[in-house]
Amino acid sequence: MELIKKWSNFYTEAGCDEVGRGCLCGPVVAATVILDENFNQNLINDSKKLSFKTRMELDSYIKDNVKNYAIAELSAEFIDQHNILNASIHAMHKALDKLTIKPELILVDGNKFHPYNYIPHECIIKGDSKVLAIAAASILAKNYRDKLMIKLHDEHPEYGWNTNFGYATKKHQEALIKHGPTKYHRKTFRLKYD
Repeated sequence: MELIKKWSNFYTEAGCDEVGRGCLCGPVVAATVILDENFNQNLINDSKKLSFKTRMELDSYIKDNVKNYAIAELSAEFIDQHNILNASIHAMHKALDKLTIKPELILVDGNKFHPYNYIPHECIIKGDSKVLAIAAASILAKNYRDKLMIKLHDEHPEYGWNTNFGYATKKHQEALIKHGPTKYHRKTFRLKYD
C-alpha cells in the first residue's frame, strides 16, 4: 500500500514517531520529519517491517532529501520519573523543538499526544504504515536507538543489546537474573530479575 504523502493540502506537516517504549532498558527516542515536496522513496515503510540493512540504507537518503528532521532521546531515569507514555510524548516535543522549520500541523503515530505550542495535531493509529512522514520519522528514530544500544552493548555485552536492543528476550531476562539491572534499565518496569 502506498503511503500518504500529504495529510492535508494546506499545511507544512511534521510526522512524529517514537521507538523503545516496550524496552526494559535504554532511552525512548523520537524523531520528526518534514518532507520535501519532491521527496520520493518507495522503500520507506513502518520501521518494524524493514530489515536492519534496509533501514540503515534509507537513513542517509531520508536525512539528505527531506526539508527538515530532528531526533531526541530521553533516558531511562526520565522514563522512571514521568512514566513511559509521558516520556514518549515529551521526546516528540523535544524533537519538534529542534526543527528549524516550524510545522503548521503535527502528525503523530498512535492515539495519544499532548498539545505542542498551539500547533494543531492529528493522532493516527498505525500512522507509521499509513503516512510517509511518520514512516520516515520511525526509521530515523529506530536507527538512532539501535545504533545507541549496539554502542551500550560494548559496556554490558552480557545482556545481548546488540541483537535484542533492550527488549525482553530470553537472553536479556537470564542476564538480569544473573547480573541484575544496569544504570540503563528502567527500574519502574517489571524486569523479572529478582
